[in-house]
Amino acid sequence: MEQKKNSHNNSISLIPILLVNFIGTLGFSIVLPFLVFLVIRFGGNAILFGIMASIYPFFQLIGAPILGKWSDIYGRKKILLLSQIGTALSWLLFIIAIFLPIITILNVNIYPLGSFFISLPLIILFIARALDGITGGNVSVANAYIADITKQKDRKKNYGKMSISSNIGFIIGPALAGILGATIYKELIPVIVAFLISFVAIFIISIYLPESKSSNVKLNFRQISVRKIFGQEQKSCYESDSKKIILSDVLKIKNISYLFLLYFLIFLGFNLFYTSFPIHSSQVLLWSITELGIYFAFLSLIMVIIQGPVLSKLSKKMSDSQLIIIGNILLTLNFILLLSFNDITIYIAAIFFAAGNGLMWPSFLSYLSRVAGSDLQGSVQGYASSFGSISSIIGLILGGFIYTIVGAYVFLLSSLIILIVVLFSFKLVKIERSLDL
Repeated sequence: MEQKKNSHNNSISLIPILLVNFIGTLGFSIVLPFLVFLVIRFGGNAILFGIMASIYPFFQLIGAPILGKWSDIYGRKKILLLSQIGTALSWLLFIIAIFLPIITILNVNIYPLGSFFISLPLIILFIARALDGITGGNVSVANAYIADITKQKDRKKNYGKMSISSNIGFIIGPALAGILGATIYKELIPVIVAFLISFVAIFIISIYLPESKSSNVKLNFRQISVRKIFGQEQKSCYESDSKKIILSDVLKIKNISYLFLLYFLIFLGFNLFYTSFPIHSSQVLLWSITELGIYFAFLSLIMVIIQGPVLSKLSKKMSDSQLIIIGNILLTLNFILLLSFNDITIYIAAIFFAAGNGLMWPSFLSYLSRVAGSDLQGSVQGYASSFGSISSIIGLILGGFIYTIVGAYVFLLSSLIILIVVLFSFKLVKIERSLDL
């Protein structure tokens, strides 16, 4: 009987889940170019934008494990549907916020918080992001779904297809937001499109996505995801080991604590940028939604190219530790170049950013996976993800505060943090040699 079930799962088409993953990433990435403009229009500043950006990963950290357990109990399809309905409702709240009158609830003018006011639409946006975060387990449950329906020998290939669908969504999403945001309706059209996209995903899940049998899956997925690189990948929301492994057990693995520290610092440096750059581009560079959307689409496109043929060739000639060092050096240069007010220099910085991430991040994940070993692979990945989520929340909030005080010099802080990672990464070469990784 069990053999028949597995045979049925292996015959399930990947197309519906790949479409769901693509649509989910497309809808998610649309928000990148215009969220900062909405926050500022509704009374916020850099600090409130940082807090707004941190709301999603904070509530996701709470909701993802719950959704994961529910997906094991009630099935992947039902939880994917629930997650997508939560996303659709959050976009509906966005639409409501845009049409609401800007009623001031609280005025603030205190150093170092700066001057801003909290309005009714701004509160609705906070609720929308919280709702999307608490139900934001769709990518992780989709990964678990792939594991359910895929033979062991095909998992790497199928997770690669998932990454491709995510990356394409991340290229099209910001570009689409930039184009649609160029109309007289500004943010309204992109939000309505995101709302409709969510309903397309709901339709596909309801009609075309068959249920998979949930199981206690032990996974080692190292797929390359632009979404992960942008600090917005969903936290793993399923138990990968039948036995509950606590943090102290994981930290006993040699060199894991060192890698967790680097994981934390990388996410901290990145998320200072993720808060500061949209504010900087809109208020100092005076970019429009369209210009910011094109920038993020360009960044994602270059990153996908680097992650594909370039990384494939270099990985045959260089070790993971060497690629980690080179990638972080490029990232350090990128953050320094962002101090320029010249658009050409900013785009050169974007190439450094994409190249640095494209080389460093997949190599770091590969290195972490090899040090973790096979027995506690799932637990190591899960706790690493938690460190990344916590660092993201701290970085997003701090980025807003620091930008309010020092402006673009916050990028120097990002470069300093990544430079520290570069220096610490030289130890990875020694570890790699000693352990024959």
